[in-house]
Amino acid sequence: MGDKHYASSRKPRRPLSIFAVMALCCFFYLLGSWQKTGFTLALTKRTSLNVPPALGVEDRRGHSVQPTRPPEQEKVGDKKSGSEGRQGSVRVNSKASQKKFDAPELDFEAHHGDIQVSRPPEQKLDFFKQCDAKYRDYTPCQEQDRAMRFPRENMIYRERHCPAENEKLRCLIPPPKGYKTPFPWPKSRDYAYYANVPYKSLTVEKAVQNWVQYQGDVFKFPGGGTMFPQGADAFIDELARVIPMANGTVRTALDTGCGVASWGAYVMKRNVLPMSFAPKDNHEAQVQFALERGVPAVIGVLGSMRLPYPARAFDMAQCSRCLIPWTVNNGMYLMEVDRVLRPGGYWVLSGPPINWKTYYKTWKRSKKDLQEEQQKIEDLAELLCWEKKYEKGDTAIWRKRINDKKCRRNSISICRSRDADEGWEEKMVACITPYPKVMNRDEVAGGELKPFPARLHSVPPRIANKLVPITVDSFLEDDKLWKKRVISYKKINKMIGTTRYRNVMDMNAQLGGFAAALDSPKSWVMNVVPVIADNTLGIIYERGLIGIYHEWCEGFSTYPRTYDLIHAAGLFSLYKDKCKFEDILLEMDRILRPEGAIIVRDEVDVMNKVRKIARRMRWEVTLRDHEDGPLVPEKIMVGTKPYWVAGGTNHSTSAKQ
Repeated sequence: MGDKHYASSRKPRRPLSIFAVMALCCFFYLLGSWQKTGFTLALTKRTSLNVPPALGVEDRRGHSVQPTRPPEQEKVGDKKSGSEGRQGSVRVNSKASQKKFDAPELDFEAHHGDIQVSRPPEQKLDFFKQCDAKYRDYTPCQEQDRAMRFPRENMIYRERHCPAENEKLRCLIPPPKGYKTPFPWPKSRDYAYYANVPYKSLTVEKAVQNWVQYQGDVFKFPGGGTMFPQGADAFIDELARVIPMANGTVRTALDTGCGVASWGAYVMKRNVLPMSFAPKDNHEAQVQFALERGVPAVIGVLGSMRLPYPARAFDMAQCSRCLIPWTVNNGMYLMEVDRVLRPGGYWVLSGPPINWKTYYKTWKRSKKDLQEEQQKIEDLAELLCWEKKYEKGDTAIWRKRINDKKCRRNSISICRSRDADEGWEEKMVACITPYPKVMNRDEVAGGELKPFPARLHSVPPRIANKLVPITVDSFLEDDKLWKKRVISYKKINKMIGTTRYRNVMDMNAQLGGFAAALDSPKSWVMNVVPVIADNTLGIIYERGLIGIYHEWCEGFSTYPRTYDLIHAAGLFSLYKDKCKFEDILLEMDRILRPEGAIIVRDEVDVMNKVRKIARRMRWEVTLRDHEDGPLVPEKIMVGTKPYWVAGGTNHSTSAKQ
């Protein structure tokens, strides 16, 4: 029996209270359903992204995170994909990705407040097709068939001639069957896999000159050359008796007509950084051999256009039987070397006409002809304000004076109203580039450089002397910034700074901060200054680094598979209204080695577009936040190019080395 007092004390519930309780119950039920749906959608989106497996990645609670590979990442040629024979076979090296990257995927797509209960299935990617195997060494702007349409005068046909928009290949260049990751430096200096550069003509043509030898499945480079039969080391020792290579005074060097770049390969032992070039000519694959060995090189020629370098870039230039006709066109080619040679720099000539008294019969030329040629070179050198420092045997060395106070020049021969730093699609003219003005006879024109490595992080003379619109403070801040960024990069990709990445490219080098922060004997960086960007290449050379001008709407002057790591900061924003992103990315894929790495940083909207195209090339890519946190609109994409070859069985590229 109930308590009468308790029963009588209870008041009947009002309808409003009952309605409020029911409303709260409904609200919390809907809230719980929404949270569950939101988590499901987030998980679906997370697992649908292309995330390479990672090691060492932990969530905020310290638990190991293993991202899931998306279903569309099937091997090309898999029966499920139905694309066998169309795309070739691709093997993604997951273990390599695990070792390289500590990079969980982030989703930077635009989001809105609307809640979707269901999400349509993701569309299958439209992958780029594989090019025919005959294009394995395709170099878009130096193809032989196109070259033969142009005049041979002044080597015009060997210069850059790029395909029209409707002639571009827009497919993936296949590596040759049996391709392997090159030997690590310094072993790569002396050995290269035959399968990677399967051309034997030089082993026959240059057999007696010790350029290259074929031994089983590898090429061996003995370090010989036409004009240094005792080897490149012995030749460089001779030069070092005159040229101060040991103290860092000479840092950047231009090797004209480099062959397989044995001189460049051995001069790097002296902490001299070479820039080698040779045309794509009858000496098949000579520049390709150079890059396979890990030596800086590009396809190029002294023809009708200026070299793609700024004025006063090199501390030294050398020609070892490069067969460049130095005295033709009123000495135009020697004047071009003078333009890019720094005041106080050295020029080395080894070969005709030097020592003509000994070789005139071998060269099948008359004494009078050779004597006249050498005299013309001597006269040109005096006109250029070069002082002869050495001649013995087959070699002669001149030094460019530090200023023009002691020069005897005809004012008619001086270039007028031309920017000396312009080096892209600029016609070469037979005129002498003037020295920068000086106040006294002891002053170095253009500014004196500190010995390397001190010059690497010192304020370059172009900035210190206010020759460019960049302040000292902004340079120092940029230098500090890139040191921080490279430290961050090495945490993301643990192979940066090792011999795994020997050949490195910075596609938008700016002040060279990335290369300066990365500087190591284990690698070198090709600093590319786009022609539509601020012209900072002179600053880069004054830091003791090398680089080149380039237009990224066109192909780069190199063979496929020549770079291990490619870095691009702000490049796509720079080109977003100039040409197609896919053309730039396909060119990156062409010059990147299988299992090579990329680091791209740009605005988030641009990065989302770039990532979609990269996935169509089957790159394994991951987006990350800026080093300073998620609120910074700039994001970073890291990734790798998968290993695959044109036909045949795919396998790990790891070889016993």
